[in-house]
Amino acid sequence: MAEPSLTARGAETYQRILDAATQEFAERGIAGARIERIVAAARTNKAQLYAYFGNKEKLFDTIFLGSLERIMNVAPIDATDLADWAVRLYDEYLRRPDLIRLATWARLERRPAGHLVDDHDRVEDGKLHAIAEAQAAGLVRQGDPFDVMAVVIAMSMAWSPVSNVYAATAQEPAEAHERRRALLRESVRRAVAAD
Repeated sequence: MAEPSLTARGAETYQRILDAATQEFAERGIAGARIERIVAAARTNKAQLYAYFGNKEKLFDTIFLGSLERIMNVAPIDATDLADWAVRLYDEYLRRPDLIRLATWARLERRPAGHLVDDHDRVEDGKLHAIAEAQAAGLVRQGDPFDVMAVVIAMSMAWSPVSNVYAATAQEPAEAHERRRALLRESVRRAVAAD
C-alpha cells in the first residue's frame, strides 16, 4: 500500500503508527499483534489506522516490505565484494533486530516455504544481476546467483535474532563484533571465491 498524500500532521501520525506497529509485530508476530496496543502507542485511533492501512494484514505488509527496502538501501549489494556486503548486513541486523524478527514472523505465520514475498523479483533482481555479472567477470564462484546470495545472507545472519546458536546485540563489547566481522569477512570471501 503506497503512502497516502498527507498533511504534515498526518505524516507524523502515519509514521507513529508505522513505528508502533513495527515494534508490536516484531515482538508478537502477526497473530499476536493487537491494533489496540498499536493505536495506544501511536497516540491515535483505530479509524485513523484503518484509513491509512486498511487492516492489520495490510499494515504488516507495509512494514515488512519497508523493512526489506530499508536493508537494500542501507546495505546495497556490492557483488565484487560480497564479504563486505555480509559484514554490512551483520551491522544492520545489530542496529535493527526488529527487521529480522519481522521476517521470522512472516516465515512462521505466512510462508513456511519458498519466497517471503510475492514480488520477490523486485527485491532480488538487482542483487542476482550483480552476482551474475561478478561471476561472468570471474570474481565470484559459478553457480546459481540466488544460491550464492542465499549463502552470503545466511552467513551474515549467523549471530542475528534468528540464530539457533547465539543472538548478538549492539550492547556487546566492540571487540566481540570486530572478531565476528573478521571471521564473517574471511568465511564469505572463501565461500564465494571463484574456483
